[in-house]
Amino acid sequence: MERTPGICRNGRILNRLRQAAVLCALALVMAGPAVGGPEHELRTGVVDVIKDQLAAFQRDDGKAAFSFASPEVQDQFGTPEAYLSKIATTYRAVYRPKSVMFLNLAFSRGRLVQRVLLVGPDGNPVVALFPMIRMDDGSW
Repeated sequence: MERTPGICRNGRILNRLRQAAVLCALALVMAGPAVGGPEHELRTGVVDVIKDQLAAFQRDDGKAAFSFASPEVQDQFGTPEAYLSKIATTYRAVYRPKSVMFLNLAFSRGRLVQRVLLVGPDGNPVVALFPMIRMDDGSW
């Protein structure tokens, strides 16, 4: 049987090349925008707001968590207590994450959406979508 130089019959080298390509692609995706550019500032602002809201959930500070919700969400729930209760019972990974990893910030249906990988208290990973709205005062 004739062998092609540099390629193993069982494909070990090919598998390693695939793994290296996947790792490189993942590194590029996770790297995000260049530090100091407008995209970096935008992402930093969005991430900071979400971190602050997650910290409010950790403290059971419904008033603070509710203050980060969009006007539409505030109208839907009416009170900080109702909002906190819904998050605590329905979105456990958001309410009490074991770990948080910010993924990509993208446009979806004309809105900025921050994807966040959360590991819930049960150990199950969840990708949460945080639609972001820029307020008239420039805040998120």
